[in-house]
Order: sequence, then C-alpha cells, then structure tokens
Amino acid sequence: MLGPAILAASRSDKMRRIVSAAPVTKPVVNRFIPGETVDQVIPIVADLTEKGLEVTLDVVGEDITTVEQSYAARDAYLELIERLKDLGLGTRAEMSVKLSMFGQALPGGHELALANVRPVVEAAAAIGTTVTLDAEDHTTLDSMFAIHDELRKDFPQTGCVIQAYLFRTEADARRLADAGSRVRIVKGAYKEPAEVAYQDKAEIDKAYVRILKILMEGRGYPMIGSHDPRLIAITQELARKAGRKLDEYEFQMLYGIRSEEHLRLAAEGHRMRVYTAYGTDWYGYFMRRLAEKPANLLFFVRSMITKN
Repeated sequence: MLGPAILAASRSDKMRRIVSAAPVTKPVVNRFIPGETVDQVIPIVADLTEKGLEVTLDVVGEDITTVEQSYAARDAYLELIERLKDLGLGTRAEMSVKLSMFGQALPGGHELALANVRPVVEAAAAIGTTVTLDAEDHTTLDSMFAIHDELRKDFPQTGCVIQAYLFRTEADARRLADAGSRVRIVKGAYKEPAEVAYQDKAEIDKAYVRILKILMEGRGYPMIGSHDPRLIAITQELARKAGRKLDEYEFQMLYGIRSEEHLRLAAEGHRMRVYTAYGTDWYGYFMRRLAEKPANLLFFVRSMITKN
C-alpha cells in the first residue's frame, strides 16, 4: 500500500527537500493549503462563510524542537483570533490545534502544551468560538485527552478528535459522548502498528460506523470528518434514528476536497465545516493528505507529469 510509504516520507528531510523543490509542488499544495499567512487566509474564511459554510482553521507545523517555537505557535493562533474578532467571524470559525506544535513532545511537554493552549482556548471563548484538539499518533493520546479534560473544566465547549482505526477508540467514544461534548471522528492518518490499530480499510470503515453510532446515541455533539459518500449517508440515517436535528451534529471536510459536496450539504440545511490549514510549514500536512486518499496522490503525480 502506498499510504504507509507516503506517511514515512512525511518524516523524511530528504523527501521534504525533493518535494519542496519540485516546480509543480506549490500549485498543487495550494489546492489544500490556501495561504501561508493570516492575511492570505482571512479572505478565504470570509468567502467560505459567505457561502453558508463554517470553518475550522489549522496553523500547520507540528514538528517543533524548541520551547521558543511552541510560544510562536501559541502567538500565531492568538493573532488569528484577533483577526477573526476584527472581522466578526468568531461565531463561524473555530480553531484546530495539534498539541505537538505547542510543545507536547518536548521535555515537560504535557505541562508546556497545556500552558500554551490554555490562552488560545480562553481567547477563542472571548470571541464566541472554540478550539478542537486534533488527534496525533497513539503515543500522544493519553496526554491529549488529559489536557482536553482539564480545559473543559473552564471551557466545556473545547472539542477533541478520535480516530476510528485505533482499537481504543470505541471506549474513548463512550467516555466522551456526554452532554456538552464536541467530538470529531476521523478514520486516522498516521502510520500505526497492528498492535494498536486496524490495518484493513474495511475494518476501519466498520469501526467508524460503530463509533459514529455511539456518538449519535450519546448526548454530545458529533462532528463527522469524512469525504466518503457512504459514511455521509450512514451519518444521516443514524442521526434520523437518534432523533437529532440538523443543527445537532455537523459534517467536516478538508479544504480543496469535494468542494461541491460542501455546498450541497450546506444547501440541504446541514452544518458543514471546512477544515482549512495555512502556514509555511506545510509539508507534513500535505503528505498526509496524499496518503489518506489515492485520488490525491494521483492528482499530484498527474500534475507533475503535465508540468514537466
């Protein structure tokens, strides 16, 4: 399978240099990452919200190595929140953060990440929006969930992400599906060993549906991160059976993927949120998008052939 090889390449400095230097890379990256600065991404947010969509914003860059970089990540999100406040977009745009970017993997990283993310969550709440903690590889999850629990004491609207391919996730979903919780379910995009995660696509899809059922029957707010038409249809049916109204759950999809579907779901009255990443350290994010779906990789390869 190509997916694991691409995920391995996302950690390779050599591959980073090769991909970054390819003339075609930037135009293709722009499909998934519409800007490198907050000035470039704010007009995108305004355009999406004018179309009836909602947004979650991710400042990309997770492989930090210094405490100073973790402070810079915190400050980048605080700047973003100020811009959203100035434009009155706070209620239509939330933030997604990776705790590794806030220093989670550094010495004393759990406490450092919590200290860095708290002011971001507080600032987001002040403009009427919130933050979702993205899930990363399985070794980071106990820390992520502990930080999530701590933040929810003061900011109960803080969300988190669970990944269907991990064996642990059904139990996590049952714990999280309580009143007031906001939980995004995704399939998972990290290379995980067979000891902790399903490796077969069909098994991952089955697990996704089982977990989705738990969330829909719970008392929280499910956020369905998928572009799969079958899973979208299953979501609608499970929501109907659970008696949920259209504003009691939402769909989330990546910027640049199935954009017409974004608009279709919004036109039907669904809450449809577009996961929009921006920043200069785009490589890891871009490679995971290629790994998640063969069509993305084919798009990139086809573009390279066309340009050469």
